[in-house]
Amino acid sequence: MAERTKMSAYLVFSFFMTALIYPVVVHSFWSGEGLLADLAIGDAKFGDFAGSTIVHSTGGWAAMMGAIFLGPRIGKYDRHGKSRTMPGHSVAFVVVGVLVLWFGWFGFNAGSELAADDVVMRAAVTTMLAAAAGGVTAAAAVWLRTGHLDVAMTGNGVLAGLVGITAGTATMTPVGAVLAGTVAGVIVVGSVAFFDRVRIDDPVGAISVHGVCGLWGTLAVGLFARHGDGFVATDNAGLFYGGGFDHLLVQFIGAALVFVWVAATTGILFAVIKHTVGLRVPPEVEISGLDIFEHGQPGYVFRATENGSKSAPGLRQPAATGFDL
Repeated sequence: MAERTKMSAYLVFSFFMTALIYPVVVHSFWSGEGLLADLAIGDAKFGDFAGSTIVHSTGGWAAMMGAIFLGPRIGKYDRHGKSRTMPGHSVAFVVVGVLVLWFGWFGFNAGSELAADDVVMRAAVTTMLAAAAGGVTAAAAVWLRTGHLDVAMTGNGVLAGLVGITAGTATMTPVGAVLAGTVAGVIVVGSVAFFDRVRIDDPVGAISVHGVCGLWGTLAVGLFARHGDGFVATDNAGLFYGGGFDHLLVQFIGAALVFVWVAATTGILFAVIKHTVGLRVPPEVEISGLDIFEHGQPGYVFRATENGSKSAPGLRQPAATGFDL
């Protein structure tokens, strides 16, 4: 939703997302007594240790609904519907952000054990392996597709691997983690291209990284689960470890239930916001940049140019601020 959303719309959405929509999903599983916690087919129970669906898909599907209701950024598609590249201002910041997230994910995944035991080490190892595999395969996939090694997409591949291992981080072997991350790295490249083709404008690939790869990570538990954890019984093995299709099916049903809840509730919420406070800034604000209009200051320090005027990289100032467009 970046580059075109009102700050007031963000605040209204955030209130209802954190007060109602997300807590329902969390309680349904991690409370131990909700719909997802009780979801089972035979002996196979739904499992999502650190939140591929509970956390990531919840945010990813909400992002998708927001992007749909907003529409694409001005200039993103030409009159023939062909996508234009609108690069961010700093690939270096992208890489730094990915590395910060990668580091933090060890707390996110391993810390979800809420104890200092051998599961913590397993979760840390599988987290590292899946992230590395996702980055490598995303880099290879986009290189084969475009002929270039896209650094930003490689970063998204790392995040895709992290999201893809989150549900099964405590249940998988190192081999399973590599496989989960490898598939996630390929999926994220294809998913970003798909949403671009259907004109759902997602500047950072959030839908693909969190929504689609969150779905994959949840299904991967039904394929590669080998060990037990605090939510999934030891004998709740994945398909490739003799668990049969029941575990894979229950994982899909759980992920589908979350999708329906989040898509329906956020769709209603975005529709209400759109017809009340409004979702999108006016075109002239979007073109000039939201920093001045929404926050009252530029996002970058001004520098003097040769003719004595002031400018900022990548920022076109509105006339109302005293600077020429």
